[in-house]
Amino acid sequence: MADNSVPSPGPKVWERVPKRNPDFTGRKDLLTALRKSMHTVTAVVAQPQALQGLGGVGKTQLAIEYAWQYRSHYELVWWVSADQPLLVPSVLASMAPALGLPPATSTGVEQATQSVLRALESGSPFRSWLVIFDNAEEPEYIMDFLPRGPGHVLITSRNSRWSDHEPTIEVDVFRREESRAFLSRRLRNAISESEADRLAEKLGDLPLALEQAAALLGRTLMSVEEYLGLLEEQTSRLLSLEKAPTYPLSMTAAWQLSVSQLQDRIPAAVEVLRCCAFFGPEPIPRDVFRRGNRAVGERLSPILSDPIELTNALSHLERLALVKVEPSTRTLQVHRLNQALLRDETPEKDRSELRHEVHLLMSGTAPSDPDDTANWARFEELAAHLEPSGVIDCTVPAVRKFALDLVRYLYVRGSYNQAETLLNEYIEKWTEVSGARHKDVLVARIHLGLIHQALARYAEAEKIVSEALDMMVATLGAEHSETLWAKGAYGAALRGRGEFARAQEIDAERADVYQHQHGDDHNLTLQARNNLAVDYALTSRYDEAQKLLRQIYLYRSGVEGVGRRVLLSTWNNLNSVVRLGGQSQVAADMAEEAYGYGVAQLGDDHPITLQAAKDYAIALRRSGRIADALQRMRDTHARLQRLFGDEHADTMAAALGLSNVLRANAEYEEALELARQTAGRYPKVFGADHPFTHAAGIDVALLLRLTGEVAAARELNEKTLAALSDRLGPDHDYTVTCAINLQNDLAALGRHDEARVLGEENYRRIQTFFTPDHYLSLVCAANLCLDLLATGAENEAKRLLAETAQRFETVMGREHPDALALLAGERLSADFDPPVI
Repeated sequence: MADNSVPSPGPKVWERVPKRNPDFTGRKDLLTALRKSMHTVTAVVAQPQALQGLGGVGKTQLAIEYAWQYRSHYELVWWVSADQPLLVPSVLASMAPALGLPPATSTGVEQATQSVLRALESGSPFRSWLVIFDNAEEPEYIMDFLPRGPGHVLITSRNSRWSDHEPTIEVDVFRREESRAFLSRRLRNAISESEADRLAEKLGDLPLALEQAAALLGRTLMSVEEYLGLLEEQTSRLLSLEKAPTYPLSMTAAWQLSVSQLQDRIPAAVEVLRCCAFFGPEPIPRDVFRRGNRAVGERLSPILSDPIELTNALSHLERLALVKVEPSTRTLQVHRLNQALLRDETPEKDRSELRHEVHLLMSGTAPSDPDDTANWARFEELAAHLEPSGVIDCTVPAVRKFALDLVRYLYVRGSYNQAETLLNEYIEKWTEVSGARHKDVLVARIHLGLIHQALARYAEAEKIVSEALDMMVATLGAEHSETLWAKGAYGAALRGRGEFARAQEIDAERADVYQHQHGDDHNLTLQARNNLAVDYALTSRYDEAQKLLRQIYLYRSGVEGVGRRVLLSTWNNLNSVVRLGGQSQVAADMAEEAYGYGVAQLGDDHPITLQAAKDYAIALRRSGRIADALQRMRDTHARLQRLFGDEHADTMAAALGLSNVLRANAEYEEALELARQTAGRYPKVFGADHPFTHAAGIDVALLLRLTGEVAAARELNEKTLAALSDRLGPDHDYTVTCAINLQNDLAALGRHDEARVLGEENYRRIQTFFTPDHYLSLVCAANLCLDLLATGAENEAKRLLAETAQRFETVMGREHPDALALLAGERLSADFDPPVI
């Protein structure tokens, strides 16, 4: 055992590091050089260090030994398998809870990854950390994920180009004395020095070849002479085959000798080994062979259907060092070099069969529901083998479903970019093989549309989903399950584009079909009705939205098996429409309870919890609790900024909400600056003609008037009113809200006759489409009282004031700030808070 091998105390966080090799030998000079280079500081921070060398020289083993030997010097040690850049963000994101950050399940993988990198680079909570990127072959794919800070980064790679980017230590084969020491230790001194020297000479001192030779000698009790004789035969045969120069000849010969010995005694083991060669180089879940045994093809079926034979095969593979088994994680792993050799020596016909066996194993063991968080760990394990196994090339429906489920898993985890990359590959390949109108291609296109929607590419989302949906209707039928699912995605795309009425038509039709097919209480029916309720709210039909959401919430809160995220989303939609319907205090009480549930069940940084927090803050402000609203909205906005950045729909909604509560607290300058900045982001995110883009102008214009820029406020409100009237109609919530504020602008400019005419017309509209006790009715009536009085209609003004004051007291309470402002003869304003689409 190496010096300092059992340090104490160990790091606070020790994750994914492979177990220590008890037979690790030598390499003291490399370990010393590595430790020294780790402490070389350039430009304030330590530089990442790369271990580079050909396959089989022991780079990974050296990195493992370094981590174990110097573990007492670090607070956190984390191992990242970097074979596939697609998976690196997920592994880094999984570090978030260990750093006191929200998990990827709450924030999405991209956000969690960036948070992890920032935390490492800042040195908080840990200054001394070690992150190891093993088998990072392509520098350009990994560079963006290397943290630069007070800790250390170690990279292992076969690619010599790392020296162009980072300091590199070359790892070569063993020195001869190291080879002899290794063989002596590995074979428990059952080999003489001269025999070890001859064996090392023949195997070129390559550590992996020496390990496999020692495993075979120890397992079979074969003499060194006999082994060398067989090795000579294998080498001659390999030379005659002109084996590719990528693989060391010594490694190839030693490996093939082990395989041929096993083939004679346990052919089933070799068959399993060949199958493993067509997985990726990452650990293979042991349960793939157990759960997938019914789905597998004829080649492996006899082996996998017999658990005793399978166990015996794996046991012999492990003993001969052809497979590494990790009992704690129930995985097995084949060295990438062995995999390459196995694939190369397998005839093309057999390669196709073995690849297909792997496809069937993976699809046969995959969970059925990627939306269920309990299944995410299994999807993560399988994701590592998706591309290396060539799943994309398989045309079997069950395998393609697995491929699409894996994309869905990436989507619900928030790994949008990785999901998009895979989907583009699926669509290109499957279109070429199956045609553009094949169901799998169309489903992939719908998934891609959802990715664009999540990334706020609303125009692209609508185009992709619309085209795919048209083809689905033509080829599958309007009521096919995939078509109906696609219609839901189309409704979401329409909402993203601001086409609220069209989305409502789509979702109403979809809800009716699901109700007819599955009944009132089926999850598909409930989800379609939930979407319809969102449409109702966006078209100001608050009573209808509330009625639907009450039914959905009561059912979902009273049955087992409803996901916490789904329940909170429904709950939050309900209290939102209660507030929009004018019941601010009731909404505040409901929102407080929903927010508390979200914090307890999902965490205070989960996106749905933060939506609940935002609506809770709005309800607090509407009900007059300004100080509480300001504290809650500041906190929510800061969290959303940290998680998603400024150009995210939820962050922008919280920013306008914060501006509104700052205004209510008479902090006009800060409120105006925030409203202007946020309104400027809406055209980029939503489009220039989206209702939210126009409505954001309501908040800016209101603050312009309050800060003395009355003419500018009137001009902006007139422009906004015209746009909203054209886009949504004159009776929509946003339109009448803008008209209320324009009435105030006209009055502030002394144009009371115009203000009165506008106020009377707007009041009639609000009375028709909203209740007399609705907040908009009360605000409009309060302002109209002042304009009636200013234009000489004193009796009418007094009558309306008495009626409005009574309604304010009944609905809002006599101590509500707006009720007090009404009695003081002050004008009241209305504003815009963007809802969730």
